[in-house]
Amino acid sequence: MKSRTGRGSRRQGARRRIPLRKRLLVRLLSVSALIAVCSVAATAWLAVTTTTSALKEEQGQDLAADNSILAQLSGYAATHSDWSGVQRSVRDLAERTGRRIALTTPDRVLVADSAPRGTPLPPRPAASVDPLRTDTYSETGAQLSGIDPRAVGPYRLPAKESAALEALATRDRQCYARYGLRTTVRRTPGGRPVLTGSDGSDPSRYGVAACGTDGLDAPTPTETRALDTLSGLARPCLRQAGLDVGGGPLFLAFDPGAEDHFGGGPLLAKVAGKDREATVRAAQSCVLSARRAQLEPYVTPAADLFLGIGDQNPSRFDMSPANKSKVVSAAGLVLAVTVAVTAAVAIRLVRPLRALTEAAQAPPERHVRVPVTTRDETGILAEAFNELTERRERLEAQRKAMVSDIAHELRSPLTNIRGWLEVMRDGVVDPDPGLLDSLHEEALVLQRIIDDLQDLAAADAGTLRLHREPLSAGELLDQVTAAHRVAADAAGVALVTEADPAVWLDADPVRMRQVLGNLVSNALRHTPAEGTVTLRARRDGTDAVLTVADTGSGIAAEDLPHVFERFWRAEKSRSRRTGGSGLGLPIVRQLLAAHGGTAHATSESGEGAVFTLRLPATRAPGEEPWGEPAEKS
Repeated sequence: MKSRTGRGSRRQGARRRIPLRKRLLVRLLSVSALIAVCSVAATAWLAVTTTTSALKEEQGQDLAADNSILAQLSGYAATHSDWSGVQRSVRDLAERTGRRIALTTPDRVLVADSAPRGTPLPPRPAASVDPLRTDTYSETGAQLSGIDPRAVGPYRLPAKESAALEALATRDRQCYARYGLRTTVRRTPGGRPVLTGSDGSDPSRYGVAACGTDGLDAPTPTETRALDTLSGLARPCLRQAGLDVGGGPLFLAFDPGAEDHFGGGPLLAKVAGKDREATVRAAQSCVLSARRAQLEPYVTPAADLFLGIGDQNPSRFDMSPANKSKVVSAAGLVLAVTVAVTAAVAIRLVRPLRALTEAAQAPPERHVRVPVTTRDETGILAEAFNELTERRERLEAQRKAMVSDIAHELRSPLTNIRGWLEVMRDGVVDPDPGLLDSLHEEALVLQRIIDDLQDLAAADAGTLRLHREPLSAGELLDQVTAAHRVAADAAGVALVTEADPAVWLDADPVRMRQVLGNLVSNALRHTPAEGTVTLRARRDGTDAVLTVADTGSGIAAEDLPHVFERFWRAEKSRSRRTGGSGLGLPIVRQLLAAHGGTAHATSESGEGAVFTLRLPATRAPGEEPWGEPAEKS
C-alpha cells in the first residue's frame, strides 16, 4: 500500500507539471513582447501617417477632420427650407477652421463660397449635403434612418404643446425621485422632452407603475396630424409591397432620431410576424421614402460641399536611412526594457501564486494557510484563500457538532419512548392515561425536531414555498399573542402588543406566525415571573419593522453573534429545562430571508433581549399607491 501510494502521488505530480508554453511567466513575457513590438510599430506608423495626414488636410482630402463642417451645414439644411442665408454660416465656419468652404447645386451653380469671387473650385466635391440622405454624415444615429435627426419639419412642437409636455416631464421626474430614481430630461430636436435614467436607459423599465409616462409619450395634436400625413404617404408603397395595413393610422408615435422605423403602431405588428427579412426591408424602405416626401418641403435642396484649396498634389514624407536606424534602435531598446521589467514583475507574481497552488493541493484536513506577502491583487487573493480555509474549518466543526446535537436531540425522547414501551411489554406497568400522555409528549418533541429540520433543509435547498398575501401586522401580532396567552399567564409574564394599524406586509401568514411564535416562546422561557414580553410593529420608510422585546436574562455580548446558528444554546448543558432544540432562531432567520427580510438581535446581559425583524412593507388592500395623488373625478 505504501509503495502504491507513492507511485500514485508521483504520477499525480507528473500530471500536474505545467508545460513551458502554458506557464504564466512565459505567457506574460510573450504578451509583453508582443505588446512592445506592436506599440513600437504603431508609434512609428503613427508618426508617418500623422505627418502625411497633416499635409493631406491642407489639400482638403482628409474628410475625417471636416466632420464638424459637414455636421453644421447638414444641421442648417435640416432646419431651413432654402440656402438663402447660409453665406454667413459658411464665412464663420471658414474663419474658425481655416478652410475654404464652398457650396454648389448638383449642376455646379454656386450657392455660397468663403473664397473671393472667381476662385476656381476643387475638381471634386468632398461630400454631399443632403439632410434626407445622410450617407456621408457620421453623426451618431444618422445612418440608422438615412435622415438627419434634426430634420423634424411638421413634427416641431409649438410652444403651447411643448410647455404642456414639459409639465408632464416635471411631474414624472418628481414621481421617480420619490422612489429614489434619478432621471434627467432630454429634448428631441422637435422640442419633445424625454425622461432618461442616470445610465441613459428608459426609467419605466424599473417597474414603478405609479410613475407611468403614458401621458408624456402620447403624441400631441401637431404630431398626430403629421403622423396621419405620414400614414397616407406610406400606405400606397406598403400595399404595393404586399402589406395590407388597413385604413387606420399606421403610426402611434414617431421620434425622428430613433431606431424604431414603425412608431410602435399597427405597422410594427404587421411586420413583426414576417419570416422573411425582405418584407421588413421593404416596409422600412416605404417608411423612409414617405418620411423623405413629408420632410422635403421643410429642408434645403441637396448641395455639393467643396473643401480645400484646389487639386494641388499632396506632399510625400519619406523617412531617411538615418531616421530608420534611429527608429529600429529605439524599438530594440524599448523591447529589451519591456522584457526585463516584465520578467521581474512576473517572477514576483508567480511566487505567491505557486504558494497558493501548493496550499490548495494540500489534503483538506490540514487546513493550510498561505503567508500574505503583498498588498496587491495576489495578496488579496491570499487573504481570501485564508478566510475560505478558516470558514471551511469552522463549517466542518459546526457540521460535526450538528451531527452530534441531532443525535442527542433524537436520542433522549427515543430512549424514553423505548424504555416505557419495554416495561409495558414486560407487564411491569400498565398503559394508563398519564403514561400515554407522557409518551405522546415525547413523540411531539420528536415531531417538532423533525419539522424544524425539514424547514431548515427546505430553506437551504431553495424549495421552501411561501403563500404570500396582504397581511396586517396588527392582526398578526394579535394572533400570536392570543396563541401564547395561556403559556404567558402560566409563567406569570405579561404579553403586550403595540402595533401601527397602517403597517401591512406581503407575507405568508402561517410562516410569519411561526417566526413570531418561535421568538415569543423563546422570550417566555427566558423571562422570569412578573416580567413583560412586548410585540411591536411600525413603519420605517418602505420597510415594516416587527420587534419582540423581553425583560428577561438577556444574552451575553460574546453569545450574540451565535444566536442564529443551528443547535446553539446560551446554556452549554443539553438540558431542555430552559432551552429548546437550538433550531427556532435559525428557522426565524431562514424564513425572514425567504421573505426578503432580515433578523437582528440586540441585548445586554441581565437587561433583556430585543429581536428585530425587517421586511418590505406593502399597502393595504384598496389603498392608493404610496406617493401617487388621488385621481380627480
